[in-house]
Amino acid sequence: MNIFEEMAKYGYEQLVFFYDKETGLKGITCIHDTTLGPALGGTRLWNYATEEEAIIDVLRLARGMTYKNAAAGLNIGGGKTVLIGDASKVKSEAYFRAFGRFVQSLNGRYITAEDVNTNVNDMDYVAMETKYITGLRKTSGDPSPFTALGVYVGIKASCKEKFGDDSLKGRTIAVQGVGSVGYNLVKHLISEGANVVICDIKQSNIDRCVNEFPVTVVEPDKIYDVECDVFAPCALGAVINDDTIPRLKCKIVAGSANNVLKEERHAEELEKRGILYAPDYVINAGGVINVYQEILGYDKQEAEAKVKRVYERLLEVYRIAKEEGITTAKAADRMAEKRIQTIKNIRSNYIK
Repeated sequence: MNIFEEMAKYGYEQLVFFYDKETGLKGITCIHDTTLGPALGGTRLWNYATEEEAIIDVLRLARGMTYKNAAAGLNIGGGKTVLIGDASKVKSEAYFRAFGRFVQSLNGRYITAEDVNTNVNDMDYVAMETKYITGLRKTSGDPSPFTALGVYVGIKASCKEKFGDDSLKGRTIAVQGVGSVGYNLVKHLISEGANVVICDIKQSNIDRCVNEFPVTVVEPDKIYDVECDVFAPCALGAVINDDTIPRLKCKIVAGSANNVLKEERHAEELEKRGILYAPDYVINAGGVINVYQEILGYDKQEAEAKVKRVYERLLEVYRIAKEEGITTAKAADRMAEKRIQTIKNIRSNYIK
């Protein structure tokens, strides 16, 4: 791939490669856009097959964070870090402290947090070397419950749009992936009287849900065939694609997974089938809203109140889509881009 061509095409500001000889740390930090403020995005640890695969992923994820943060009404830009390695082998205090030093070297242009295969324990080590970090145990902690809360109110907003009623009592919701976010989402859904069908590739996640909630379990590949009101993808992305769309028997797709659509055109395919799509970066913004609250001064009740505004933001996306005759995915982009451009314009005058 031509990196500079890609950066120019989508407006990336910075792509930083780093390596630590002592620990074997290898990673890439991408800063996409800082119009609204410093770039905030988590650190993902993944055993990428190639370096190019890692570059493509960090570029995609950082740009997604710009849109997510803008659409959530936050005064921060978008960034992301990917660390290349096997999470079961590379983790150590020295490894994450070495990473923290690289974060500190960016001098506040990028603020990190946990993401796939990193957790609050890892972030504690990172924080020993940098102040540019959120989601620590001593402050907001694990963002997963807040992400789940946002998805829960987002599902309610989507039901309001699709069915005219936001009650989930008696609704059937298929949850794909019941890790930290999916588990907390199931808790909300069951508490409101929804019928919940789950799947996961990890038996321990299934066992936890089965032991605590009256859920139905299906094999991971069968989740697409479940007759339901809402399909909630809460695992990895690109699960809405040419193979899965014809199998869907839902009226709404609304979940916590990032980059749910394999390609942009799949939003149109869902619309053709009468399936309402809740844009992923709007509905799953609860976690970043929560950690952003740390920057302002952490207050859990205020964070929860802001996360619940996902409901109104999704209704706004649906309104834009109907008024402009575009997909909900494009409507979300319009909403985010309009906010970035507006703030950019009001900052055009010189103030000493």
